[in-house]
This record gives sequence, C-alpha cells and structure tokens, in this order.
Amino acid sequence: MPRDDNPANDAPDAQETPDTPDDAGVPGRTGRRTRVPLLSRLTATPRARRLGGVLSAAVLVAAGGGLVSATALTPQGPGSSRPIAAPLAAVPAGSSVGVCPGPARLLEGAPVGTDPQFSPESATAKTEVNALVLGSGAGVLPGSRLASLTGSTLVELAKSTAASASPAAAPKPANSVPLAGVVSQRSVDGVGVLSADAQGDRQPAAGAVLRYTAEDGDLRGSAAAACQQPANDLWLVGANTALGRTAVLNLSNASSSPATVSLDLFGAKGPLQAPGSRGLLVAPGTTRSVILAGLAPGQEQLSVRVRSAGGPVAAVIQQSVLRGLTPGGVEFIAPATAPALRQVVSGVDIQDPAGLSDLTGKSGFADAGPALQIAVPGSADAVVAIKLFGRDGQKALPGGGVVTAKAGSVTQVPLAGVPAGPYTVAVSSDVSFTAAARVTRGLKAEDASDFAWSAASARLGSQHVVPVPGAGDRFLIFGAPEGRATISYTPITADGKIRAAAAADIAGGTTASIKVPAEVEGSQLVGYLVSAAGDPAYGAVLLQQDGRQDISTIAIAPGVAGQEQVPVTLGY
Repeated sequence: MPRDDNPANDAPDAQETPDTPDDAGVPGRTGRRTRVPLLSRLTATPRARRLGGVLSAAVLVAAGGGLVSATALTPQGPGSSRPIAAPLAAVPAGSSVGVCPGPARLLEGAPVGTDPQFSPESATAKTEVNALVLGSGAGVLPGSRLASLTGSTLVELAKSTAASASPAAAPKPANSVPLAGVVSQRSVDGVGVLSADAQGDRQPAAGAVLRYTAEDGDLRGSAAAACQQPANDLWLVGANTALGRTAVLNLSNASSSPATVSLDLFGAKGPLQAPGSRGLLVAPGTTRSVILAGLAPGQEQLSVRVRSAGGPVAAVIQQSVLRGLTPGGVEFIAPATAPALRQVVSGVDIQDPAGLSDLTGKSGFADAGPALQIAVPGSADAVVAIKLFGRDGQKALPGGGVVTAKAGSVTQVPLAGVPAGPYTVAVSSDVSFTAAARVTRGLKAEDASDFAWSAASARLGSQHVVPVPGAGDRFLIFGAPEGRATISYTPITADGKIRAAAAADIAGGTTASIKVPAEVEGSQLVGYLVSAAGDPAYGAVLLQQDGRQDISTIAIAPGVAGQEQVPVTLGY
C-alpha cells in the first residue's frame, strides 16, 4: 500500500459616388452621379477587382455559403497578389458527455463467434458511479444529469437553461460558496452517461468514475474506469485472449448518429487479420459487445485500435482471468493516449520483488506480475527507453530498460525487480507508440488475486475534475519525470462545497502518493480539483481494499479546454 505523502490536507451594399477621372473621354460616360452596388463598383478596375475579390471571399466565409480562395479571384501577374492570413473561427463551447461502462458481466458458457451471452453477476457484486459537475463563478450549476444510455434520467443535478443564458451575467448571491453538483455512490445496472450543458461560451467541467467490486464468483475483484468522452479513434492496450483469460470489447454510442466501427488488432507477432472486425454497426443509444477471442484467439498480448465512422463511441475492454477455479482478477481497460514519441504511465504500484519472482515463476502465472506493454502501429521497429521513477528517484530496471519493439506488434517488458512502491513510468522512442502498464496484487498462487491496467495519459494542466470512488483505500499518485512540479488538489465534498486546497511539491524524477481521506470537515469526500504548475506532471487514482487483494487504477482525464479557435482555409 502506498505511503501517504500528503504535505497539506458585427457595410453598406451601395453608395453614391462621382465618376472618377478614368471615365473622361470614354464613350457612354456622362459624368453623372450614379448609385452603384458596392461590390460591382469595387470590381470596376483591375486594382479594385483585387479588393472586391477579397471582400467577396470574406462575405462568402461569413455567410457560410462557401469558401473561395481570394487568390483565385485576383488577376494573376507580377505584383498582383499578396499573402492573406487564414482567419481564425471561434468554436462554440459544447456540452460535456462522459460514458460510464456498465457492470462487469460473466460470459455464459462457451459462446461461439464474437457476440457474447452474459450470466448474472455474483451475489456480492456492486457497481457504483461517483460524479462531479462544477458550477460557474456565480455559483450556478450547468444543466446536468446522470442518465442511462437510452436517455432515462437517473439523477438530475440541475435543470437545463436557455442556451443564450450567460452564467457570468448572473448576480453572485451574497455569502455564496463555491458550488459543485455531486452524485455519490449511485448504484447502476447498465451503461451510464453524465452530461452537462455549456454555459454561455464556456465548456462545463465535469467528470465521473465507475467502480465494480465483488467478493465472490469468477469476477471477484475490483474494476474501475473514468467515464470517457466518446471519440472516433481510440487505442486500447492490455487485452489477453489466452486460455483462462476473457476479453470483451464494449462499444457504446451515446450520440444520435449511427456509428460504423472498424477494429485494428495487434498481437505479439504483428498485425492480425480478423474477419468480422470491420463494419460493426453500433446504433444510437446502444452498446455492442465483441468477444475478442472470436477475432484473435490465443493472444497473450493484444492491442486494439477502434475507429468509428459516423457517431463517436466510447470503448472499454472488460478483461478477466480465471486460473483453474481460482479467480485471477477483473479490470476495465480504458483507452490510452494516441501513439507518440513519448508516453507516461502513472499509478504503477509494484509489490515485493522477491514474492513476485516466486509467483510469476509458476506455471500459468506469467501475467501475475507487473509489466509494460508497448504497441507500435507503424512499419518501423522502435528503440524504446524505459525509466521508472519512485518516491526517492529513478530505479534501474533489470536489463537496462532499453528494448526494441517490433513494428505492428505488442512488446511486453517486465517491471519486476525494483523495490515495492508507487512508480511513474516514462517511455520514449524514435518511433510513435502507445503503452499501458499492468499492476497486480496478490502473491499466493492458491489465493484469489487481482490486477489493473494503467494507460498512458496526458500531462496535467490547470483544471482537472477528479471524482474518486466512495469506498476502499484511495490514493492520488503524481509523478514528475523531468523536473520539479507543484500539484494543487482541492477537495470536493458530498454537500457540494469546494474546500480549501492543498499542494504537493514534487521533485523532478520522483513519484508522490497522497492518501484520500474519507471525510473533510465532517462531509464525505467525493473528488478533487487538480491543477499542475512547473515541469510536466502526470497523475492517476490508485484504488485498493484493506484486507483484500483488490486493485484498480484510473488515469486522470484531460482537463477542460478553453474556448478554441481554428484556422479557416480559404480554398475551393
């Protein structure tokens, strides 16, 4: 169990003009004043045509009727053109949507193909959602709700308001306190959606997390995942379809448009061609489940790229292990960051190296130890350098931490052989890749054990909503691989109050763990606002259970982006 390192708890279109000197002596010209449409007059001369062309293009852009190249409308010749910077268009703020996976389900019998049949969960299984929605500076909550995937409202946090309403203009109530909408330990039996409306020109800040736990049955253990924003391109690393391992890919469509999904599969020996992996239709408001063993059987290392045409989807893999009759754990594998030359994985908690060596040496237990999996989707091999940063600095990996990861495949690197404790894993390469790390709990072969997958995540920024599950031992894990960083973490309690912030100063090349208290000032703690300053920092939530071998990790989701502007390309 990680040690608590908490240091503090808007042109006119015509005008009257005289004829110019250029009109003198020209037949048909009378010198009368005429009313000439502005754009026609502007194109009466070559020089004016150039200006008129630019204005015409600008009008077309503003009207949204088409985008025409300004240079295409100007005479082409020496000195007849000049560069025009592409204008920036503000992107309207959108609502926030987070899709939470449903409860872990046990496959019934040995289904043929890829479509699963599920049997009921165990008698002790519980699945709960914790959610947070931040109010505006005026103390006004955006319209927000937790609903089922089909649209039935489970919990309404605040009613929707007119789209034109601006919370910033609302008077701030006297003696107001910072406000948050809270869903605390809400039991669910299916896929859920946390949605929050935009407030004026601001995207709402919201987040939710789901946790499944069971004390008996084949799916004994703990599985948790942050409720994810749907996307059209997702990468999942860590699936296993070998004997005794079950991997079910769940694709959920919370949009109003059908999604057609294609899967790219990568194994230890290269890309896998699988009939049935293309053109998977996911209707609006539904979840489609795919047994990955029906597409890629016997793969101990399997990564999946999910690409959707049409509506965006949320994707999560329910991974479980059964060694004979002994449960080996359950987890939700969440998407990792897209392939890049550098990835960071946080929340990697490693057990005693000696005990791990004994356990993983036994038949059937090779996947019972911590490991990093690296997926290289390109056509060139990647030379990868791996560094582990613990509480007191970098720890050397056996073998030096430099490996060659084959193109189009998944390479696994053991992380055992370092002292027990929480770590941040920094990985760099000359070729783009993505990654995730397996974390395990349990050292006795005869006892039930558990595992978790921590996916590569984005750098921490100025505001992250971090809900935490309501039970068990919970830790915030922060790592600063390159230089010193300061992390501010502000508790939010079940009464909707945002409490006093605390801060952690993290030295470069180290990892810090901060124990999450059950209550703050007499009210149950349900999450944090997290901000980072200084050098790059990364974070995750680590979940354990006192007296059991349960373990889960949840990467901190990206924060709310400010109002975005995109360049408008003038062309045809």
